Amino acid sequence: MGEIYVDGARCQGHARCWALAPETFEIDEEGYGKVIPGRENSGDELNVRKAIRNCPERAILERSDDEAPAKNEEVATS
Repeated sequence: MGEIYVDGARCQGHARCWALAPETFEIDEEGYGKVIPGRENSGDELNVRKAIRNCPERAILERSDDEAPAKNEEVATS
C-alpha cells in the first residue's frame, strides 16, 4: 500500500475514515478527516482499505511509491 492522504477539497466531514481506522485518521478542529502525521503508511491496511471504500466523497487517496519523493533526495536537499 502506498502513502495515503485525504484530499481536503473533497472531504465533507463525514468522519467515516476516523470511525473505521482511528489509528490512521483523525478529525481536525473543523470536523474534517486527515491522516495522523507519521501514519501515512500505518500498516493497518485492512481498516484503511475499509475507510477508502466507505468514504462517500472518495476523498481518501493513495499515492503510489512512484509518486512519492525519494527519501534520499529529501535528505540530500536539506
